[in-house]
Amino acid sequence: MHSLLLSKKIGCLFIATFVVVFVRAQRTLETTSGSTNNTGITYDRNGNPIKKKSGNDSLQHRDRYADSITIFYRFYDSTRNRTLDSSINDFTTRFPLQYWMNDLGNFGTASRSLVFTPVLKSGWDAGFHQYDAINYSIENSKFFQTTRPYTELSYLLGSKSEQMVNLLHTQNRNPRFNFAVEYRFSNSPGLYRLQNASLNNIRFTSHYQTANKRYESFFVIVSNKNAASENGGLQSLSQLNSLTLGDPFEALSRLGLAGTQSRNPFNTTVNTGNIYQTSTILYRHQYDFGQKDSIVTDSSVIKLFYARLRFQHTLSISTHLYNFRDVNAVDSNYLTYFNYQIPATPTIGVYDTISFKEKWSIVNNEFSIISFPEKNNQSQFFKVGAALQNLKGTFGDTAVHNFYNVYALAEYRNRTRNQVWDIEATGNLYLTGMNAGDYNAFISLKRKLSKTVGNLQLGFQNVNRTPSFIFNPLTTFPIKNKQSFNKENTTRLFAEYENPKLAFKLSGEYYLVSNYVFMDSFFTARQETGLFNVLHISAEKKFRLTKYINWYSELHLQQTTGDAVHVPSLLARNRIAFEGNFYKNLFLSTGVEIRYYSNYQADNYSPFTGQFFYQSTYTTSNRPDVNAFFHFRIKGFKAFIRAENINTLIVTTSELGKYNVSPQSYPHQTFWFRFGVWWSFVN
Repeated sequence: MHSLLLSKKIGCLFIATFVVVFVRAQRTLETTSGSTNNTGITYDRNGNPIKKKSGNDSLQHRDRYADSITIFYRFYDSTRNRTLDSSINDFTTRFPLQYWMNDLGNFGTASRSLVFTPVLKSGWDAGFHQYDAINYSIENSKFFQTTRPYTELSYLLGSKSEQMVNLLHTQNRNPRFNFAVEYRFSNSPGLYRLQNASLNNIRFTSHYQTANKRYESFFVIVSNKNAASENGGLQSLSQLNSLTLGDPFEALSRLGLAGTQSRNPFNTTVNTGNIYQTSTILYRHQYDFGQKDSIVTDSSVIKLFYARLRFQHTLSISTHLYNFRDVNAVDSNYLTYFNYQIPATPTIGVYDTISFKEKWSIVNNEFSIISFPEKNNQSQFFKVGAALQNLKGTFGDTAVHNFYNVYALAEYRNRTRNQVWDIEATGNLYLTGMNAGDYNAFISLKRKLSKTVGNLQLGFQNVNRTPSFIFNPLTTFPIKNKQSFNKENTTRLFAEYENPKLAFKLSGEYYLVSNYVFMDSFFTARQETGLFNVLHISAEKKFRLTKYINWYSELHLQQTTGDAVHVPSLLARNRIAFEGNFYKNLFLSTGVEIRYYSNYQADNYSPFTGQFFYQSTYTTSNRPDVNAFFHFRIKGFKAFIRAENINTLIVTTSELGKYNVSPQSYPHQTFWFRFGVWWSFVN
């Protein structure tokens, strides 16, 4: 009842917000190039105000496909200005889960990348990453600058009562202070038993700078809640060939008590599954010493300030709660399918409750000094600093342990004023504490060769890290052989060539890994002490077949050595679309999308630890996923109509007929319909 009332309140809040914004909207977002306003002031690439050139040069070559003329943003810890994406040909720019990810058969459940993506982070890591792809993070937080309030509302409705709501609002209260609010709610009962999943993401960002440009602050609040029921996979995939009513919900699952499961779109309760909650509050502020300047216009004087020396302090406070629970644990199912003995012997007619819980509280204080060699290029700087990190772990409900880390950091960035070179070099070293000896070294060099030839990027990264804490003996999660494993070491070499004129991109990654720690069953971990490597090459190309028909092709090739990682050797996505600009304001993209990955020994999944684990007994045998789409945009209104997994409408004589499976015992969705609208307003 409480969940139903909560869902109704959320729905009412969304509708009320939509009506208010619609009434107040003075004009719909126009998508033209440039970054100017009606005050006679424009902005340079660093976001500094400059006087606009005389005449209407900025309006002579408007590109109807470009982004907003009044709004730009920067990601956290970045100096590059970016514009809003108004494209409609790729649905994954609007949907949180990318095409190279596989979930367990329902949006909001655990997902795994088909491309090798090791954890490249030194220091503390809890080890729970199955929801990372659909969560907000500090790293992808956006700080906006806008001349008018901007709002984007969206609603997505899918099969089996799947729904997702998105809200973004940002505005400048004055030229020096901006704030933005983002909210995402998703709930999907799922196609199969005990797979209902809900998602709540909230993010607030603000940026403030004093009138004299010396003091600046950034504030971020990020909160994520993932509540996903776990069915442990189906008891037998052959059930899907003998469904009485033709509904996969009939198939029995390995977890959960029969008769307690329902497909209720307003039910977000998780009786058997994972509930993860993470939240972070970050405050970064800095004071600059430097040189004053100004721009005189016909009507005003714009004060400028060029930083030469900066003192910076970053405070972050975060909490992490990870909990698997089963309030109706069936002892026979645990023994039969997972070879796990429930500690307490159940009484006849009464079911045990299983709970594995871990909670962390982390306070991080980082102090840095930054030097800017050139006053006119704030994208070139040297940074050195040190940080103290205090960690408190609560295991179960009572066991509490305190830890700390002290680490040093250094960074150099230089994006030259002529936009030819872009250099980034960063590193950190954990000097003492729980993760002493961990380090991360990264360097990237990007060169603009020419407008015709394109861009080339080369890079190197080496990470030495303590294995994730879930493998530590202190954790309460059920890993039989948890221990203090040796540090992992990963070397990554990467290169990327991009030619915008030819709409072509080619990239490659080479990983060399030692002491890799991974799960190799539901409850056991393993460390691969020997070296193994992974080679990943990808290519993207847009082919213009006719005036209105385009072919978008993406290809990934992977090769591995050793016995620690399985990935498909081939992953491809192809989209053939009829698209263009019709009737002045109508932008259309409609066609067919096909995704295919080669057969491989896909990782299985342990719901008790939230880990995908290595296995060599099951090999996928899937057909290509085929989707049909009809996307269009009229000014600030975008609509996405999709018929997904059309391939499942064709029943074959294979063992599972129309179902694709990955991982083992977890069939994918069958035919799935989605309809979504995204509406943008500039008030």
